[in-house]
Amino acid sequence: MLQDFPFGRLYNEYRQLQPEPEDSVICFCGNQVLLKQSDIEASCIPSLSDVLQWAGSCGWVQWQAEMVQYLFEFHGRRYFLWMGEVSDTPISGCRFENMRLLMRQTEKEPAFVLLTAWHLFVWYRNNRFCGRCGSKTVHDTAERMMRCPSCGNLIFPRISPAIITGVTHGDRLLLTKYAGRIVTRYALIAGYTEIGETLEQTVQREVMEEVGLRVTNIRYYKSQPWGIDGNVLMGFYCDLEGEETIHLDERELAVGQWFDRDDLPDQDDGLTLTQEMIRVFKECREPK
Repeated sequence: MLQDFPFGRLYNEYRQLQPEPEDSVICFCGNQVLLKQSDIEASCIPSLSDVLQWAGSCGWVQWQAEMVQYLFEFHGRRYFLWMGEVSDTPISGCRFENMRLLMRQTEKEPAFVLLTAWHLFVWYRNNRFCGRCGSKTVHDTAERMMRCPSCGNLIFPRISPAIITGVTHGDRLLLTKYAGRIVTRYALIAGYTEIGETLEQTVQREVMEEVGLRVTNIRYYKSQPWGIDGNVLMGFYCDLEGEETIHLDERELAVGQWFDRDDLPDQDDGLTLTQEMIRVFKECREPK
């Protein structure tokens, strides 16, 4: 999957650092990210020098330290988040890319970096003010945490637990397509865990809500530590229990269909847990 690299690892411990001109600085504008025209290496992410050129071309104020936030180190490279003003007009040699289409157009390393950065960007963006008293928050100096200086509220990065499940029926697997999405590839049933609910109960509820089926023999497979919506995704397989007729929730899904093991679509890109689980079932390697 996307995070399974044979080299290095993500060093996500918070440090109080300022970027050097060659360090990578990730700039988001709405749901888009600024990239260099080359999209095949980690170097597609602009450096601080590139970003300052971009900021200068937009007529913004002179460089200040609070315009960037240290994120993490990956594969020996340091990454920062642009916290200054943004414009959807890129500089020459750069472009904006929609985050939901990102994985289909970049190699694994920059895709993983950008998706992890997006998770943190959304958290920083949504916690500029305290949810308890409304005061402006400040970043803690020792760890990745936003602190309210008025009431003492501590805000840590949010990670939302979610499940994805391969519903099996003998040598058949249930595939779906989401309704109203930019990406229209086949997927597996997925959803967020609710308060007071186990992961296994989430599997049962989501399958019933989306396709009207009962399942049994729920077994864990693997997890995915990133997601466009700030989630950690936990993969399960389960077996159909009872009637196989699909009752589609058309608000969530456009397609729900049983596929024989030998007829599953070949769409594995080596990136997502979804596609890996489909391939694993096709190769008869799913946990029993």
